[in-house]
Amino acid sequence: QVRLVESGGGLVQTGGSLRLSCTSSGINFKIYTMNWYRQAPGKQRELVARIFSGGYTNYSDSVKGRFSITRNNAIDTVSLQMNSLEPEDTAVYYCNTNVEGETYWGQGTQVTVSS
Repeated sequence: QVRLVESGGGLVQTGGSLRLSCTSSGINFKIYTMNWYRQAPGKQRELVARIFSGGYTNYSDSVKGRFSITRNNAIDTVSLQMNSLEPEDTAVYYCNTNVEGETYWGQGTQVTVSS
């Protein structure tokens, strides 16, 4: 059974930082692309960052230069370091992967950035 569990969300002031982590189980983690999405109230879920099995990364233009995605294959974990946070970053953040044509999501972790 594939399972993704996020942690690290919380309340932070504008300009602050948070580090999110997502630990996986039930997959051969090291061979899969891992993604972070977010969804704010009233908005569509959007892709924030992606890291491929070889370590190559992609970022949404809105977070480029502020967020950094990394993976630690030894502990089946992908992380998202978020710096210079703004109120528009407020959302539920979800870890995601695709395994053999099926999409899997974590439960989400709330990030709230106060103005």
